[in-house]
Amino acid sequence: MPGKLKNLGEGLTGIAVMATSLLTPFLSERRRNWGATEKEMQGNYPGDDLVTEPKGVYIHAITINATAAEIWSWLIQIGQDRGGFYSYELLENMIGCKIHTAEEIIAEFQTLAVGDSIPMHPSMGSPYMVVAMELERTLVLLQRVDVVTGKTFEPDKKVPEKYQNMSWLFSLEERDDGTTRLISRSRNDWNQSLGNTIFYGIFGALTIEMDRKMLKGIKERAEANKKTAAS
Repeated sequence: MPGKLKNLGEGLTGIAVMATSLLTPFLSERRRNWGATEKEMQGNYPGDDLVTEPKGVYIHAITINATAAEIWSWLIQIGQDRGGFYSYELLENMIGCKIHTAEEIIAEFQTLAVGDSIPMHPSMGSPYMVVAMELERTLVLLQRVDVVTGKTFEPDKKVPEKYQNMSWLFSLEERDDGTTRLISRSRNDWNQSLGNTIFYGIFGALTIEMDRKMLKGIKERAEANKKTAAS
């Protein structure tokens, strides 16, 4: 019951957050760069070369009182039918994601490797693929797909008429004070059309809020787990 009440409370909060985001587009730049320092916003990151001309970019960052190794265990188990996304579970499940957010580290999901897929939904859309990773440091995901055929494509060859090309980076940077900066950076490109402009204008704003909540969720779990281990 406590877990259900927590999900309900967070879901209602999420609805309010999403509505506020859509009603205040003039704050979109602040939301896109939430938590990030000027240096982090201007930095170059692994995976930037995968989407060279993005139509949408955001970078979020948060300081977590835990080591990179402790955070990494939570990070690499993300995904639908895995550890979830530590975000607004109720809202995710309202669109059929069938997300079950983990409150513990799950051993079977601790062996992520390049080539593995990270599903977002059990039946809709294409999964992200792990294209690069450095243990306890960097995780780079990519979703590059011809939306008509569902097949991947290479941008240096013929680009499909209708496509999505989206990279998602997670970076962990330990600090001397024992804390770690967790950075989430997304670069997105898609075929230009009125429908996509409207869709990504709305979907992009909601995704940004989900991502911010995810970083907060990882922070909450990593710090709580650290305290439990120390007691």
